[in-house]
Amino acid sequence: MKPESPAPSPSPRRDPRSGASRPGNSRFPRSHSTSTGPARRRLRALARAVAVTVLAPLALVVLPAGAAHAASPEATFAKASDWGSGFTGQYTVRNQGTGTLTGWKVEFDLPAGTTIGSYWDALQSGSGSGGHYVFTNREYNGTLAPGASTTFGFLGAGPGTPTGCKLNGNPCTGPATPDTTAPSTPTNLRVSAAGSSSLTLAWTASTDNDRVTGYDVYVDGVARAGTADPGATLTGLTPDTAYRIKVRAKDASGNVSPFTPELIGTTTTGGGNPPAGSVRSVPYIDITAPTPTLTDVAAATGQKLFTLAFVLGSNSGCDPKWGGTIALDEPRILNQIAALRAQGGDIVVAFGGAAGPYLEASCGSADALAAAYTKVIDTLGAKHLDIDIEASIPLDTMNKALAKVQRDRPATTVSFTLMVQGDDYGLTPALGVDLLKNARDNGVRVDIVNPMAMEFGTSRPVWGDAVIAAAESTLRQMKEIWPAKSDAELRGMLAVTPMIGRNFNGKIFVQSDATKLVSWANTNHIGRLAFWSVGRDNGSCPGGGVSATCSSISQSPYEFTNLFKGFTG
Repeated sequence: MKPESPAPSPSPRRDPRSGASRPGNSRFPRSHSTSTGPARRRLRALARAVAVTVLAPLALVVLPAGAAHAASPEATFAKASDWGSGFTGQYTVRNQGTGTLTGWKVEFDLPAGTTIGSYWDALQSGSGSGGHYVFTNREYNGTLAPGASTTFGFLGAGPGTPTGCKLNGNPCTGPATPDTTAPSTPTNLRVSAAGSSSLTLAWTASTDNDRVTGYDVYVDGVARAGTADPGATLTGLTPDTAYRIKVRAKDASGNVSPFTPELIGTTTTGGGNPPAGSVRSVPYIDITAPTPTLTDVAAATGQKLFTLAFVLGSNSGCDPKWGGTIALDEPRILNQIAALRAQGGDIVVAFGGAAGPYLEASCGSADALAAAYTKVIDTLGAKHLDIDIEASIPLDTMNKALAKVQRDRPATTVSFTLMVQGDDYGLTPALGVDLLKNARDNGVRVDIVNPMAMEFGTSRPVWGDAVIAAAESTLRQMKEIWPAKSDAELRGMLAVTPMIGRNFNGKIFVQSDATKLVSWANTNHIGRLAFWSVGRDNGSCPGGGVSATCSSISQSPYEFTNLFKGFTG
C-alpha cells in the first residue's frame, strides 16, 4: 500500500532524542485533499463557501447504535455550484426506515474526463480507478436515527455527473433489498491476559457481505460488553473465579452470527495495584547510548521497568537493529536486560521515533514486517511493543503485521506513541486518529494509546496543565474510535509521555508539573506514564538549551524518575 502523504507542516525542529529533524504540528486539523496547490486551495475554500450558502445546514441526530433493518435509506446528489469545468457536489444520506442506520457506504461512477479532488465529511476507499468512487461515513456521522440525515461533499473536476449510485449495496433511491445475511462466527476466542479482577479477550474477526459493525460479549449467559474490535477487556470480576464466555458478531442491518463455543476464563488470585516503579511507570531510555545503563538507574532509583528506544530498519532493509545500526543481540544491551530481569524488572521495546529508517517502511509486506517484529520478540524475550510514529508509513502494512503478531503471540501487548496536534484537539489526524482507526479495522488489540505530550501549541500558561489537557482531549478522540468501551476501559488504555525539562517550543516541564500529572494519572486510573528521557533526567546543564543528555533545568539526579514512580494506576 502506498504510504499516506502528510499535509504540509511548519519548518522542522531538531529532536533531542536523535538530533534528527522532526515535523512541527499545526494546532488545526487539515481536510483530506489530493491537491495542495494554492489555486486548488482557494478553489476548495470558495466551493465550501458556496455550498454553505446554497445548502441549508442539516442537524445530525446521533443515537446509540442498535439493530437496524435496512429499510429504504436513500442518498441523493446535488451540485451546489457548477462553473463548467468543475463543480461542488454533495450527497445527502437520509434514513427513511424505522430503525437506526449504523453506517453507510455510497458508491457511484463518473464519466471519463471527470474526477474528484478534495472531499469532506466522508472517507474515500480506493483511488477512484476507472471512474468508480466509494465513500464511507466518518466516526461522527455514521449513525442515523429514523428520519435523520447527513451530508458529505467533494470538488469535481470536469462536466460529468455521478451515475449508478448505490447506498450500502442497494440503489440510492427506491426500495432497498433487506440484508438478511449474518456475519460469520468469530473464531479463536481466547484469554490474552488475566488479572485478579479482569480478563482481556481476543478473537479472530468475523466477515460479512456488507461489514461487521461490532461484537457482543456474553459472560455466564448475560450480555456483558459490546465492542467494535475483535477483543475486549472485562473488568470488575472476582479474583480466582472461572467465567463462561462467548461472543457473537453483528452487522449494520442487525443480523447476528452464531455464538462462539464457550470459553472458560479464570481470573488470578488477588494482589492489588502493582507497586511504584512497575509496569505503570515506564520512562524511555536511549539504549543506543553507553550511559546511563539500565542497572545503574535501577540501583540509584529502584525503577525496574524501562522503554528501550529505538528499533529501526537498517541499511539492508527489513532487518531490525537498535538505532538502525546496532545488532539486536549486542552483548552490552542483552546483558543489561538480563541483569535487570534478574532484579525483577522488564522492558518495553520502542520502534520508530524521530529518525529513520522506520522498520515499518523498510519491510515490503505485512508478513515480512511481522517476521521482523517476531525476531525482536524472540531475541529480547519481549512481551511489550511500543510503536512510535512520527512520519508517514504504510499504515495497513504495519497494522496487519501487528495483528498477525498478536494472533501468533497472544500475550504481546501493543502501544502506539503518537504526536499531539494541540492541547484542545488531541492527536494529529492522519498519524494519530486515522492510524488508530486503521489498527482497529485490521484487528489490532490496542492496549495503550500514548500521546507525546510535547512540542504542541497551547494558550495555557502552565505547561503541566497543557499536558493534562492534551491527554483529556486524546481520551475524547478514543471514545469516538472505540464507542463501545466504557470510560474506565478507555482511561485504562491511556498513557501520557511528556518531555522533561526544556522543550523546543520554549515550554518547560518542571517538577511541579510532574507532581500534578502523577496525581491526575492516579485519580483517573490511566494505564501508563512515561517521559523522555532517563538520559536527560539530571541537572548538569541548568539554563542551557535543549539537550539530549540533560534536562536544561535545575534538578537532582533522576528526580523525575523518582517522581513518576509515584504513579500506581
